[in-house]
Amino acid sequence: MKKIMLIGSGGSGKSTLARQLGQRLGIRVHHLDSLLWRADWQAVPRAEQQQIQTDLISRDDWIIDGNYGGTMDIRLNAADTIIFLDLPRTTCVYRILKRSIRYRHQARPDMAAGCPEKIDVAFLKWVWRYPVEQRPGIQARLAQVTAMKTIVVLKSRKEVRGFIDNIA
Repeated sequence: MKKIMLIGSGGSGKSTLARQLGQRLGIRVHHLDSLLWRADWQAVPRAEQQQIQTDLISRDDWIIDGNYGGTMDIRLNAADTIIFLDLPRTTCVYRILKRSIRYRHQARPDMAAGCPEKIDVAFLKWVWRYPVEQRPGIQARLAQVTAMKTIVVLKSRKEVRGFIDNIA
């Protein structure tokens, strides 16, 4: 486990797990949310997103958290381990609401500077629909690489805790 990709719905705990893994394994963590946004929620252009990720995956080891389906294959092809946080949507929505209160009017630690935490109906809908609209595509992508990669699917807080506890 040297090149680790974390994916999952918003609020699934990708950034938290990435930080924990980074501490346990001594591997630098890269949060795509902090790299692919600029101040005032301006998205980095697609070509630059691709270059940023191409540069990251060229390193000897890394942990990258974030979905970004349009550039996911860059990370998917380079990762030796893919962790899919497939938690219940109620858990994800609860965490998003909690996070929005905690970081109200400020950028959270894994977000780009100048991007204060915000919550809107469109994002909540995306998270709520994630199991139906996003999960099947992710599962299909994972099925294509399952013979070549270590794939870990975690479906509950308990499974996440057990996974991190078993990391040396």
